[in-house]
Amino acid sequence: MARTVPIDRLGAEIERVLEEYSTEVTDDMKDAVKEVTKAGQRAVSQGARAAFGGTGRYARGWRSKVETERLGAEGVIYNATVPGLPHLLEFGHAKRGGGRVSGRAHIAPVEDKIVREFERKVRALIT
Repeated sequence: MARTVPIDRLGAEIERVLEEYSTEVTDDMKDAVKEVTKAGQRAVSQGARAAFGGTGRYARGWRSKVETERLGAEGVIYNATVPGLPHLLEFGHAKRGGGRVSGRAHIAPVEDKIVREFERKVRALIT
C-alpha cells in the first residue's frame, strides 16, 4: 500500500526504509551463515570418515561456531580434538625419517561447496 509523504520528510522516509531493508537482509544473512556452517561441519566430518576410514577422534572432532556481529556473522569450522592435524592431512607433511606424505584433499571440496551454497542463499535473499 502506498503512503503519501510530504517532500520535506522524503529523505528521512527513504532512510528509514533502507535501514529496515538492511536490518532484514542482515538478519537473514546471519541465518544463512548458521545453516551453511552447520551443513559444512557435517560434510567435513563425513568427508573425513570417507577419506580416512572410520569414526575415530579425527572424524568425531569437527565443530562449528558462528560469531555474530552487528552487521554480519562469521562461521568457523574446526577440529576440536586434534587441532593441528587437519592442515597436515589436507596438505601433506614431511616424515620423521625423511620423505614426504602426500595430502588428501577432504576439506577444500567441502569449502568450495559451502561457498557456492552461501552465495546462492545470499543472492536469493537480496532478490
